[in-house]
Amino acid sequence: MNPDATLDALTRSATDPARLILLRGASVVTMDPALGTIDAGEVLIRGSRILDVGRGLPDTGALVIDAPGSIIAPGMVDTHRHAWQAQMRRTIPDVDDLAGYLRSTLMNVAPAYTPDDVHLGTRLAALTALDGGITTMLDFSHNSRTAAHSDAAITALIDSGIRGVHASMAPHFGTWDGQWPADLARLRSRYVPTDEQLVTLRMAALATADIADHLAYGPQLARTAADLDIGVSLDVVFGQGASREVLHWREQGLLGPHLQAIHCTALSAEAWAAMREHGVSVSLAPTSDAQIGLEDAVPPVDEALAHGIRPGLSVDVEVALASDMFTQMRALLTIQRMRAVHAAYGTGGEAARISTRDVLDFATLSGARTLRLEERTGSLSPGKQADLIVVDAEAINTMPLHDAVGTLVLGADRSNITSVWVAGQVRKWNSTLLGVDVDALRTRVHDSVAAISERLATTGADR
Repeated sequence: MNPDATLDALTRSATDPARLILLRGASVVTMDPALGTIDAGEVLIRGSRILDVGRGLPDTGALVIDAPGSIIAPGMVDTHRHAWQAQMRRTIPDVDDLAGYLRSTLMNVAPAYTPDDVHLGTRLAALTALDGGITTMLDFSHNSRTAAHSDAAITALIDSGIRGVHASMAPHFGTWDGQWPADLARLRSRYVPTDEQLVTLRMAALATADIADHLAYGPQLARTAADLDIGVSLDVVFGQGASREVLHWREQGLLGPHLQAIHCTALSAEAWAAMREHGVSVSLAPTSDAQIGLEDAVPPVDEALAHGIRPGLSVDVEVALASDMFTQMRALLTIQRMRAVHAAYGTGGEAARISTRDVLDFATLSGARTLRLEERTGSLSPGKQADLIVVDAEAINTMPLHDAVGTLVLGADRSNITSVWVAGQVRKWNSTLLGVDVDALRTRVHDSVAAISERLATTGADR
């Protein structure tokens, strides 16, 4: 069956919960510790879930898709991205400290965003994520100036078809309606009445009050999140200030597995121990920490692993950084191995290196665990949702295939991803995003940038 005929069959059967699809002939990187990598393997999907993984699976009644020369892997998980900023990509490529980012993007540009701009930026980020093999993305949406801004962000995730997590937070600077965090109850009721949906809800907050005290995590925000039964994603978790706050939260009984700590650079050993003791998950931002220079600029993967925490990975801000997870994996692998060898050099000791499988785990299963979604996604395990990617392993930059994990981490890029599936639905096929008019999207993006720039010129703001 040719690709067009296969896509037609997939489209016609898309709403059938009993639909069977058999992907076969690929190297299957399951990221399931019990299943490993299966050469010439098969993945059987029924409806939205993985029914089985292995070889010689039954094809009776299934739509068979042959994928020789390919790698099938779990969709990647971006545990922290400020998606609304997407139409301002690389506006500050050489920003070299947090203050520069705060002034440029959060203080000056953010107040000029309308709800339509937020929807467009979030949709652009989500579609870019899908195109690059990211099937789950946490949107740390910190420009919720009005209820309409929040509605725009969460509906953009829903419209895109990604497995999204809308983490809502009020803006750092500028005027806003003061509706947050109370408005989270409305979002919960209207959009996420249960946690079984493709898009779920979290609270977003900051670790300390240094930047904006109304955004700092503490007893009041913790109670709001607990009442709504949602998790809390904490940004700017770094340095001595955040270390003290972690220990303070422990004293107050506010630590727990509902918390996701983002960055975690230059934290004290005692803070790490407290997070581990109470099950706090950790999201690293390798390029953000190193390139922008957050605290000591070292992504703390060694510190996390030393305390028994396997972190997730994240893109963070596209205004200054790359948009894809391949870059995050490679940056972290390079930085950690450099640190390990440097620490052991001249001592006679052995460098404690992480592996390509480690960083792929951080980008998939551990990322899902970071967002408390490991029961649904992150590995190709029977019973989980069918979130997966198919990667061309015979392209000019990937052939010949010797090691599937090494190829995914060190060789592949978004151009090699031929198809992307979320909950058993194909979102990218034959290397093209489905249902997306890129030309129309491009026009809207440029129009949005022009309108934002005009508002900035009117108010005298300087990006």
